[in-house]
Formats: sequence, C-alpha cells, structure tokens
Amino acid sequence: MDDRHARQRLRPADVRRRPIDGFRAGDPGRFDRLVDDALRTLPTPLLDHLQTVVIQVADIPPPDPFGRGDEVLLTRYEAHARSAGDRMRRPVPTDRLTLYRRPLESRARSKGELAELVREAVLHEVAHHLGIDDDGIEERGWG
Repeated sequence: MDDRHARQRLRPADVRRRPIDGFRAGDPGRFDRLVDDALRTLPTPLLDHLQTVVIQVADIPPPDPFGRGDEVLLTRYEAHARSAGDRMRRPVPTDRLTLYRRPLESRARSKGELAELVREAVLHEVAHHLGIDDDGIEERGWG
C-alpha cells in the first residue's frame, strides 16, 4: 500500500532545525528574555568582557562549520584581531557571540533547564576565548 503523504520519502529530521523533544521557548522574544536572564547571572569578569561583544540569537547553526563530523553548535564566538592602531580608528570591529536557539532548546526539558544551559554555554564560550579552560572555570567556582 502506498502512503498518500509520501512519508516514506522523508529524510531523517535535521537536528539543527527542530527539536524532536525538549523545551521550546515559544516565540523568539521569550528566548531572548531567557538569554538576558542567563547573562545577568554570569561572573563579573565575564560580564565586563561581554560589554564589548555583540550578542545575537540565530535559529540554527551553519552545518558543521569546522568539518569535525556531525557536530551541532550551541554557540559560536567570533573574535576580531586588534592591534594598537585599531584603537585609534573608528569604528573598531566588535567580537560577536551567537547563540543557536533550536539546538539549545532540543537539549532542555524545562524553562529553568534551558536558562541554565544558555548560561553554561555562554560561560564556557567566553571563558575559553579568554584562555580559561574547564579546570580554570571550576577553580574559580563559576561552573
């Protein structure tokens, strides 16, 4: 018997796009509020660094940008190299931190879990950019 909806031809779901299960924040505004709340709980040295970083939210990450296999990004930090001469010119390019909403939502089962996951992902991304490894995060009591 032929399936009239052609379900047999559908490919497996793209894990970057739609959470199979997990907590959905609903609309992008709710997710943005969760991000704002999570960012406010970060340690002061990381918050100070984030003052010069553009934080944005995208629905899905690019497909495996580093060519490591089936890796799905939760966040991505793009840093711009600066020299002494860059400080004299205007405007200075800013660093950018992108959070990918769908993969983050797919890993959380509740609003609280999603907020904690966002906080953890940002904390690790910024700390690693500043040269602080996972052990350093734990030593500082941030993790």
